[in-house]
Amino acid sequence: MKQYKFWFVVGSQHLYGPEVLRIVAERAEEMARWISDNPNIPCTLSYKATVKTPDEITAIVKEANYDDSCAGIVTWCHTFSPSKMWINGLKLLQKPLCHFATQYNRTIPNEEIDMDFMNLNQAAHGDREHGFIATRLRLGRKVIMGYWKDHEVLKELGLWMRSAVGYNISQSLKVVRFGDNMRQVAVTEGDKVEAQIKLGWQVNTWPVGELAEQINAVSEAEVDALMAEYAEKYDINTDNLAAVRYQAREELAILRILEREGATAFTNTFEDLYGMEQLPGLATQRILERGYGYGAEGDWKVAAMTRIIKAMCEGMDGGTGFMEDYTYHLDEGMEYTLGAHMLEVCPTLAAGKPRIEVHPLGIGGKSDPARLVFEGKAGKGTVTSLVDMGGRLRLIVQDIEAVRPIMSMPNLPVARIMWKPMPDLRTGARLWILAGGAHHTVLSYDATPEMLEDWAEMMGIEYVHIGKDTNVGLFKQQLFLADMAWKLR
Repeated sequence: MKQYKFWFVVGSQHLYGPEVLRIVAERAEEMARWISDNPNIPCTLSYKATVKTPDEITAIVKEANYDDSCAGIVTWCHTFSPSKMWINGLKLLQKPLCHFATQYNRTIPNEEIDMDFMNLNQAAHGDREHGFIATRLRLGRKVIMGYWKDHEVLKELGLWMRSAVGYNISQSLKVVRFGDNMRQVAVTEGDKVEAQIKLGWQVNTWPVGELAEQINAVSEAEVDALMAEYAEKYDINTDNLAAVRYQAREELAILRILEREGATAFTNTFEDLYGMEQLPGLATQRILERGYGYGAEGDWKVAAMTRIIKAMCEGMDGGTGFMEDYTYHLDEGMEYTLGAHMLEVCPTLAAGKPRIEVHPLGIGGKSDPARLVFEGKAGKGTVTSLVDMGGRLRLIVQDIEAVRPIMSMPNLPVARIMWKPMPDLRTGARLWILAGGAHHTVLSYDATPEMLEDWAEMMGIEYVHIGKDTNVGLFKQQLFLADMAWKLR
């Protein structure tokens, strides 16, 4: 995460003289170093400049736009920075923007405060001037207010940085599709051209036959090395080692194509396994564990979102992965969703050590595939779905509380997670359906609604949140009004 650099740009003007500007620059450097070293901050915050004129502001924005090492800009007005100076620069800005409304001193110094102090410490009205122009320009940005050493303030800044990392990942994201979308399925379809225009994603198809060729080209020595890794990381609970070895071949073959193409997400479908002996199960789970994105049945939107949210949550310890709502437990007072998939649940979501098992698969018409079987963790999290509404994209985020599965389900040979959707299963499922949420999601114990909302705002797409206090009537009204507003954009 530290490779992502955010520029700390401080607003001022020449009115106060060189001594005040020198102090402003020194304090800004001190603040940037202290903030960057704080454990709440996953990335690097670097003091860039104290800008004092329209030309300086415009120049620094242009530089940021074309500097790949700059992941975003954090602005602050230590002194008063007339906002008309910022118009040309902010109109050109193409990077995520955070307005950090803070001040150098925590408290008002009773004995020291005089007009010199007031001239130097004008963030209270400098930041309001700065805020006006961004609002006037209808500029999407994050506003964080509070003292720059406070835990909650820095936590908020750190989470916004993670959202900005997601923005940056999105701009060059490539998704490899092995085969097409599952026939007749609507929600996994979408406008790939619009997704590239809006989100930066490049979504293209590679022949399944080419993947089969790569599988056949994997050497026995390469498979042996990967089998040794499997034995170290997982419990091998099968005598059918030939099936496990074939999954190792699939893992290496898929990775070769992804690395060759510079892609970090992929899809496949059980309806197109030309030249392959098994549907990738263990192979896909392993690739997900490495940080790649995946979508089943050709679902390229969830594949890309899995990769982006995994990147946003790098270094956090909860886990993120591809998920599907499978079936409900509707015992009154004990209502839960059971999430699973045929094979491809990410082991970062596991509560314990996963087991490699081989079982029949009733669809796809291929040999019995190996897969990792485990129970998911308990804890709070989110499920996220990106859907194409026709003319716009909608990001739907729902709060959940996962529990250790309340039954053993000994004959269910796949990884499984059980959770309560907020505000409760009956209401939460109704709200999800009203919003058009897909059956495929990204489940994360790390990504917060605020992080995902910030990402949606950076990308310029609609955001919908379902939480513990969401009301059905108000939610329907929100969807109706949002539909009208987005059609006017």
